[in-house]
Amino acid sequence: MAKLSVTLEGAILQEIPINKPRITIGRRPTNDVVLNHLAISGEHAVISTGTGNSNDSFLEDRNSTNGTQVNGQPIKRHFLQNGDIITLAKYQLKFETDTLNQTAGQGGKVKSNEPQAPAEVKHALIKVLNGSNAGKQLVLSKELTTLGTPGVQVATISRIQNQYLIRHVEGEKSALVNERAIGKNALELKQGDVIDLSGTRLMFSYS
Repeated sequence: MAKLSVTLEGAILQEIPINKPRITIGRRPTNDVVLNHLAISGEHAVISTGTGNSNDSFLEDRNSTNGTQVNGQPIKRHFLQNGDIITLAKYQLKFETDTLNQTAGQGGKVKSNEPQAPAEVKHALIKVLNGSNAGKQLVLSKELTTLGTPGVQVATISRIQNQYLIRHVEGEKSALVNERAIGKNALELKQGDVIDLSGTRLMFSYS
């Protein structure tokens, strides 16, 4: 399970487990993580885990007054990775995930599994099926790829090990996968899935 470690001037204030689909951060007492500082907005940022897996977490700035930074860079939306440092005013929140698979051994003790060779990454691509760019391909080599037209319809495809997850980000209506709306939660893409996004039809496949 992932967690957030909240620090102020080097002192750890609290540790919060990422144990539900949505974790809100802000100055209001109704937030999951309350940061009582005038530079923090009422609901400043939110961490969402659309697949139910806390290691698949996105941080989103909620149009805060003073902004959100990750590893020193301002962000609006960011796919969180182990060790990321989120800065909100004077506070720092360190995002940490489980890095070892553990199993219970005899006597109730927990021990690590034997080291295994890393799994081979399955590379994927999307191919444009219509319009002037028909036939062009985009290899999904990044951990997060943004697609669509800002202000109209935007989606992201994130790579989590050998899974590729598409998520609605912007627009009144979400993109379609095989003629069905993505909805609020991330959706795992399968070989041959057809994506309709902002007037463009795309096909997902493994390379």
